Amino acid sequence: MIPVPTPYKMQSNRKQIPTDEGSLKKPLRIRPGIVIVMLQWLLWIVFPLIIPGPWIRAVGVLGGIFGGLVVIAWWAFFSRAPRSERWGVVVLWILAIFVSFNLTHESITTGMQGMMFFSYAIPVLSLAFVIWAVVSRRFPKGTRRITMIATILLACGIWPLLRSDGMTGDAIADFAWRWSDTHEEQLLYESGSEQLSIETISESTDTDIEWPGFRGPLRNNSISGIEINTDWSTSPPEELWRQPVGPGCSSFAVHGSRIYTQEQRGDNEVVACYNLTDGEPVWRYAYEARFWDSHAGAGPRSTPTLHNSRVYTIGATGILNVLDADDGTVVWSSNAASDANVKILEWGFSSSPLVVGDVVIVAISGKLIAYDITTGNPLWFGPEEGESYSSPHLFTIDGVTQVVMMSETGAKSFQPADGKVLWEHLIPGVRIVQPALLADGDLIIDAGNMKGLCRITVRLESDEWTIEERWRSNKLRPNFNDFVVHEGHAYGFEGPNLACIEIEEGKRKWRRGRYGGQILLLADQDLLLVLTEKGELVLVEAIPDKLTELSHIQAIEGKTWNHPVLIGDILLVRNTEEMAAFRLSLAE
Repeated sequence: MIPVPTPYKMQSNRKQIPTDEGSLKKPLRIRPGIVIVMLQWLLWIVFPLIIPGPWIRAVGVLGGIFGGLVVIAWWAFFSRAPRSERWGVVVLWILAIFVSFNLTHESITTGMQGMMFFSYAIPVLSLAFVIWAVVSRRFPKGTRRITMIATILLACGIWPLLRSDGMTGDAIADFAWRWSDTHEEQLLYESGSEQLSIETISESTDTDIEWPGFRGPLRNNSISGIEINTDWSTSPPEELWRQPVGPGCSSFAVHGSRIYTQEQRGDNEVVACYNLTDGEPVWRYAYEARFWDSHAGAGPRSTPTLHNSRVYTIGATGILNVLDADDGTVVWSSNAASDANVKILEWGFSSSPLVVGDVVIVAISGKLIAYDITTGNPLWFGPEEGESYSSPHLFTIDGVTQVVMMSETGAKSFQPADGKVLWEHLIPGVRIVQPALLADGDLIIDAGNMKGLCRITVRLESDEWTIEERWRSNKLRPNFNDFVVHEGHAYGFEGPNLACIEIEEGKRKWRRGRYGGQILLLADQDLLLVLTEKGELVLVEAIPDKLTELSHIQAIEGKTWNHPVLIGDILLVRNTEEMAAFRLSLAE
């Protein structure tokens, strides 16, 4: 037999794959990392821009953080990177984020912004890391590792160089360089040698105070008896003056030639009086108190109240001041937070004082306190009602004058003289916006926790109050911004969108635009005057058919949450940086 030759073993010409741990034995599996980061940034940035609103933004924040965890999981278990690189990256990520967090300015790491730090730092780090992974695939081992360390350190190292000057209504941080002066610091430098000139004013009564405080005479942001020219292309608002102002969310109270507001200046909260004609300061009363939160920034949150030649104010830390409207001298003062034995809220005390007869009523969180307006002695205390940023509201329902307060427990009505509870409607949830009284005596109230609005019927029958809930609707959710009621419809903000619902059943008519901010209703003209979060003035028709924008101009610069005020043909606006007055052309 012929022997069968054994098969010849061919020697491969390919180079042997090194077995060194630091080298890539197999190509990196990059595509999953790219997909993860794309989805992460869609959730974090793109979706909140397309579908604005606090809930979508919250989903974006969580998506940004969760996406970073998925990136780490991909790299550690599925990337095919050498083991030392896989677990070295995990350790380095944790250390870099921990060190960066502890070196970053408190405005980014405190309170609500603490979550914001991670929601920004993790997506940025994820994106930078995946870009590094793509670019460095063919780098030598040493170069790849050095650039990896540098990428992580640089992505985390930017945050200690920044500070936050607050957030927008959509929870977008307003970043600035850490070493740059804040607007408040610049204002303090410039106003150090400022001289004030006090001019006396005549005694006032309630009937001749044009704008007594928060949201106007009825606290409903509605104005009658005036019609303006809506074509601002031919008759734009005329700027009368513009002045810098300290931070704060306060609006204005107005009487005659005087305007009153609150602001922060360094370590002092300030009640300030300015001249309506030229915006020049008339007097200031400063007292030691400072509140800051990572959302709104520094300064008082509430608006002064004018009553019989006195100015009533409540500061963000709970200091109640009663001042002479003429020269700012103190009539009496009290620490309402201490009187109520209530701790300062996360976003500060925001209630604007309400004067009813011989008492001034303030809300310290959801707890009401009534003081004698002459002596400043506490007269009665309401029950503990949890967290609230709303203000007491005076209504007359079925012929009975009463104070309605929105709090964490729901809506509750009090007798002004002695604090007796008349009725209550319990719907749990933190409140910010004010209730609204309808023409038939029904109330529209906030359903709490961004759940929308609720219409209730309140009636006095045989000396007993009855409450009937007619509907709840999530078609308008004005959680941070008040709403107005006009001709059978409610208009307000849902996130940055302006929306309209009919009040018979709570059904939505439209939701359009990206404004944010606050609104005034010019009832005689079916017109909404919007002061947007970006400081724009916009005229919108208050009609249920559709959103029709008539005119707009840029009024002031910077984040604007403060309510505008219209006195005759003069419009007052302000934010945390500046205030301005405009003369509006009247309709012919």
